[in-house]
Amino acid sequence: MAQAPSLETMLKAKLPALGHRNWIVVADSAYPLQTAPGIETITVNMSQLEAVKVVMAALSKTRHVRPTIMVDKELQFVPEADAKGISSYRKSLDGLLKGKTVARELHEEIIAKLDEAGKTFKVLLIKTPHIQPYTSVFFQLECGYWSGDAEARLREAMKKGG
Repeated sequence: MAQAPSLETMLKAKLPALGHRNWIVVADSAYPLQTAPGIETITVNMSQLEAVKVVMAALSKTRHVRPTIMVDKELQFVPEADAKGISSYRKSLDGLLKGKTVARELHEEIIAKLDEAGKTFKVLLIKTPHIQPYTSVFFQLECGYWSGDAEARLREAMKKGG
């Protein structure tokens, strides 16, 4: 029986085709199977945190994209009494994301963005066996060699130049 390719191998194959406005999501086990045409869901048998590490490592090797990282705002409010081990998870995730800019938005708002993006752009959703709420990590891909500031300067120059 053939062994499924590793997450590292899958990302190495898929990342060159992904670009600005694509997404990669590392999700928990209860994350819904979305129906937008551009959303591809794969399952992996590795911890949520390990999958986040693998995605971050793969993205750090690319020059054409850089991620905007988002997590659910609800995660910081989930009580330990309702989700055993959530405090430890938050601490570990914070350690993984240390030094990165992380946007914290309401889960439903992120899902709406993802659903909208999936209508036109590719979304790679990596579903893990993780079983704690609001623990998905979202990587919205931006152009790696052109910043938002550079885009703003270009648009301003275009206005002035006619």
